[in-house]
Amino acid sequence: MADYETIAFAVEDRVARVTLNRPEKRNAMSAAFWRELPAVFARIAEMPDVRAAVIASTGPHFTAGIDLAMLAGLVSEVTNLEDARRRENLRRMVLALQECFNALERAHVPVLAAVQGGCIGGGIDMITACDMRYCTEDAYFVVKEIEVGMTADLGTLQRLPRVMPDGLARELAYTGRVMPASEAKDCGLVNAVFADQATMLEHVIELARRIAGHSPLAVAGTKEMLNYGRDHSVADGLNHIATWQAGMFLSEDLREAAGAMQDKRAPVFQDLVRGSTLPK
Repeated sequence: MADYETIAFAVEDRVARVTLNRPEKRNAMSAAFWRELPAVFARIAEMPDVRAAVIASTGPHFTAGIDLAMLAGLVSEVTNLEDARRRENLRRMVLALQECFNALERAHVPVLAAVQGGCIGGGIDMITACDMRYCTEDAYFVVKEIEVGMTADLGTLQRLPRVMPDGLARELAYTGRVMPASEAKDCGLVNAVFADQATMLEHVIELARRIAGHSPLAVAGTKEMLNYGRDHSVADGLNHIATWQAGMFLSEDLREAAGAMQDKRAPVFQDLVRGSTLPK
């Protein structure tokens, strides 16, 4: 296991476990968190043995969202700048914070979120960038930004309407009301609800292991196509998969899967090549 200041990181059975580890602060997203989360996923991108990732947390709450002390620090950094330069700098700050969660969406591996207790503000930004979401019965979800006089800016307003009905996403964003676990399940925000965190994590880790047992090339392609299809027309998506298959269809993974079925054994797939593709 490798520990960071705000995150515990470990890999077992080809599954990376990324655990928010600041329970005394309700896992509020401090300045260190914004450095460490993208660093962890950059590390995962370099690890050929990782084929799925699970984001969980410690303590009674998943996350209270952005640490207000960190937010105040960002504001103080630009206070003395000339007006236009202050605003240009703030824009780049927002884009940099967005990239921290974009990294989850761009990861070659599926990312599963396991939520207990409160998932507030920036927590919604984070989990909506994940591939799947699961929660405990005591979980609840809040788009908190509206209550502190700001517009959610790290992905909630862009991704939430794509995982639940648009009108309901707007209701949450406009009102800041609490959505309980049962409603989150009914509207599709989460895939399943569990009695407690231990049961949830057992289920989610097992799902991640099942994903990790499939062809990593096929899983990476599936994530690529789902994300692309979400943001493009059906015709564009069909054209994209045709191009992908022209290069990827006749793979060793296809032959291995067919051979394993015939031999009634578990398939063994080669890891994808990780790391920089630039010449050294």
